[in-house]
Amino acid sequence: MLEFEATPKNTLMETLGMEFVETTRERVVARMPVGPKVHQPYGLLHGGASVALAETVASYAGWLNVDRETEQVVGLEINANHLRAKRDGVVTATATPVHVGRRTHVWEVRIVEESGKLICVSRCTLAVVPRGA
Repeated sequence: MLEFEATPKNTLMETLGMEFVETTRERVVARMPVGPKVHQPYGLLHGGASVALAETVASYAGWLNVDRETEQVVGLEINANHLRAKRDGVVTATATPVHVGRRTHVWEVRIVEESGKLICVSRCTLAVVPRGA
């Protein structure tokens, strides 16, 4: 994986319209538009789209905290509580560390709407593995 500022082409990020807003070792923020591409059949934000956004920011945050020459991160577990429905507009996900260890990371991700109301809260556990594993 290469370090990037823009949305990587031909990825789930591009398909769902995700874009990074802030990328530091302590905090990664990305936003995603809410519309038909990410709706479930009732016209609401699909929980799977929220989880994809959550894992994206958590994984990138983890990647910023390892030796990128010799290590990479992979998802071990993710959970999400969907707290409020969203039909349109934009959601913003912020990943912050709960634990950044040598072999595992745990990241909390909060997804909010434009007004700051919480849409989803997620926790993602990552494994730190040798690069190419």
